[in-house]
Amino acid sequence: MKPHSACLLIVLIGVSALAQVSGNTVGKSGGRAAIEGMVTKEPGSEPVKKAVIELIAENQAEGGDYTAVSGPDGGFRIEGIVPGRYHLFAERTGMLEVDKHRARADGRVLTLTAGQELKELRIRLQAAAVVRGRVTDEDGDPLPNAQVTVLRQTYVSGRSRWEQAGAERTNDLGEYRVAGLPAGSYYLSVSPPPDFKSLIEAAGVATADARNTGAPEKPATAYQTTYYPGTADRSQASPVELHAGDDFPVNFSLTPSPSLSIRGAVVNLPPRSSAVIMLQSRDFSLVLNGAEMHQDGSFVIRDVAPGAYTILATVENAPVPLMARQALQIVSNSVEDLRLAPQPGGWIHGRLRLESKSGGRFDSSQIFLQLRSADGDDEALSGFSMGDGFSHLAHVAVDGSFEWKSVPPGNYYVQLAGDGGANADLFLKSAVTGSRDAGDAGISVSGGAVVLDLVASANGGVVEGVAVDSKGEPVANAVIVAVPESRLRGRVERYRKTVSDQSGRFTLHGVVPGDYAVLAWENVEGEAYYNPEFLKTYEGQGSALRVGEGDRKSLRVEVIPDAEEQP
Repeated sequence: MKPHSACLLIVLIGVSALAQVSGNTVGKSGGRAAIEGMVTKEPGSEPVKKAVIELIAENQAEGGDYTAVSGPDGGFRIEGIVPGRYHLFAERTGMLEVDKHRARADGRVLTLTAGQELKELRIRLQAAAVVRGRVTDEDGDPLPNAQVTVLRQTYVSGRSRWEQAGAERTNDLGEYRVAGLPAGSYYLSVSPPPDFKSLIEAAGVATADARNTGAPEKPATAYQTTYYPGTADRSQASPVELHAGDDFPVNFSLTPSPSLSIRGAVVNLPPRSSAVIMLQSRDFSLVLNGAEMHQDGSFVIRDVAPGAYTILATVENAPVPLMARQALQIVSNSVEDLRLAPQPGGWIHGRLRLESKSGGRFDSSQIFLQLRSADGDDEALSGFSMGDGFSHLAHVAVDGSFEWKSVPPGNYYVQLAGDGGANADLFLKSAVTGSRDAGDAGISVSGGAVVLDLVASANGGVVEGVAVDSKGEPVANAVIVAVPESRLRGRVERYRKTVSDQSGRFTLHGVVPGDYAVLAWENVEGEAYYNPEFLKTYEGQGSALRVGEGDRKSLRVEVIPDAEEQP
């Protein structure tokens, strides 16, 4: 061996040994954590290979993201994990992670400490269900490009909503297949493909022809969104119960029927301006239909299914952004002679400052403020896209300044939004506009400017504890919610929510001073806990707690068992 080769070898060995020592030192000194476990298929506990295991840090500024793949024996191991709180997920094509035979969409929560080795984790996967079938027209011919949607009812911000669990368009044979569905109760719908004839009519061509010939305009017919087992009325739809591994066949046959429509006009527009009209479903939180305004200000939205909507009009080419919105309930008749009068949006701006006596600093780069509708119309507001644009979120600048432009008329509350971290214990202590306290009354916007002075405190209450079952055993992945006193239960920003880790432990940060009931559920549908009517069912079952500024409370909460498992 040449002398320089020998020297290089010695150097490489030294570097390798140093790297190994450094790695071992980190482990022994408690700098990093590790987890290991097994992935199995339920029922039967058969090992699952090639499952992707993901460990995602709850605080991305402090933790990391890690990935592993299960081996032939279903085993996996992840090392070198930065201590912290994580969400653990497992993915495998055609399978879903479950907990007591329920889908676990949010994974499980793990808290890892320095030097900890968490072993014998068991991840259970279950075969997903499939819905398949064929869509035909009134003659039995295939209907390509129709969209079949699988829906489930859930709660968003405490309000019942329809959520899309899966969707596919039919192929040239009218066939569809929606896969990857957890076991549960679903509703199925099919929406027809675009009808080019009705699109032409919507542009006013057919109406103009009718006017020119003097012929009466014929009642419009079209394929309607149809719900299983074959109704256009969603209230008459029947649920489909899917079990793990089901291959459930559902066929649809669509026939033309009278089409509901919304006819109206946009009024009081500035010269040389135009408006875009959107129809947003309040049941689905989706923009479903749109229409362009004709030269005389009139518009028509066709093929409207029964339901609750918000109609939105945004004005283009105006000196200042203008908008209009109105709630509509469509039952069995078309809407005629609707008048939309756009108004200018408001401008909310101001400054957020940290109360000096709270003795801390905040990282403004991680702080966002969110406007929430005091009228419960957050979903409708999300449909606005106008002028400079409106967004619920506003970033706080380095100097504490913030602004919302083109704010639709209405009443609002402000809340902090962020990923916690260094700002976890912050809470909004006061909100003042002019000389008026807007904290409880909210902010009224009707055009013009609103100047808002916000004060935050870094001394939010901290509530920590353990979630246990009726036998006193810790419960992992329980949903823990600090529910405010009755008069504030319509205010989503006053709640605090978290999930217990593998030891049943939990921590609620940034709790606004006040009176609370802390409740824990083994399982809860969506965000039902924001609904005051839902909470009445559990009156007296939580742990009463009074939290003062800077308080650190500890308590033990008994978990409310899953309704399906209660005797």
